[in-house]
Amino acid sequence: MCLIAFAWGTHPRWPLVLIANRDEFHGRPSAPAAFLADTADVFGGIDLRAGGSWLLASTRRRLAAVTNVRDGLHPETAPRSRGDLVKAFVAGDMEAVAFATALAPVAHEYGRFNLLLWDGTGMHWAGNHPVFHTAAIAPGLHTLSNARLDSGWPKARRVKSALADWLAMRPDDDDATANVEPLLMALADTSPAPDAELPDTGVGLELERRLSPPFVMGDTFGTRCSSVVLAGCRDIGMIERRFGANGIVTGEGRLGTWDR
Repeated sequence: MCLIAFAWGTHPRWPLVLIANRDEFHGRPSAPAAFLADTADVFGGIDLRAGGSWLLASTRRRLAAVTNVRDGLHPETAPRSRGDLVKAFVAGDMEAVAFATALAPVAHEYGRFNLLLWDGTGMHWAGNHPVFHTAAIAPGLHTLSNARLDSGWPKARRVKSALADWLAMRPDDDDATANVEPLLMALADTSPAPDAELPDTGVGLELERRLSPPFVMGDTFGTRCSSVVLAGCRDIGMIERRFGANGIVTGEGRLGTWDR
């Protein structure tokens, strides 16, 4: 993932609402969201090159998502894929705090990462750049992009605002088929941020501009999928909308509430 906004512990029906975009090279092979063959309760997409995932959810009410950390044009040199962390947590049964804490001695072996972990009760964040760090996430609305939690990048603020508006329209929503199209539309925003608001991550102004919208368009690199997760007190639902080059919709995958 490259952009995540989520509401944790703010809604009576949905303890966790998470929306996210995955940006990646269009040529990198990946499997669409589905139940994993080797873990029947885990749903999401798989990176077919490294074997991990950017976002997975379990019917046991577990979730993990990962973003990379943008550090100029420096290539990744760590031997292990950050996507493995997502799969290991969701397929397992460790509490979020225990899993995050246990990463301390090995975190440097993975590509630069921000990792979100939800175990149905608690939510934790961990990262390894520039050094290992971890913390519990307080209830509220949060964002995560290619920098530290709640760094406030323009595209992150934009989707956070859309998520806040969506929640405000559903103060007592108990509908298991809540309309998430407004959230997907917010993730589809291709408007670039003003230059004055751009972060400086060492990639140059032109690339900062190209990467500044919530939805990144391109022939070779861009947003590959948009995801919405609604986690209730007893259930969980997820939708993944997939895209090809230049934003062409190529399919959808659905879990849980949207299948009823």
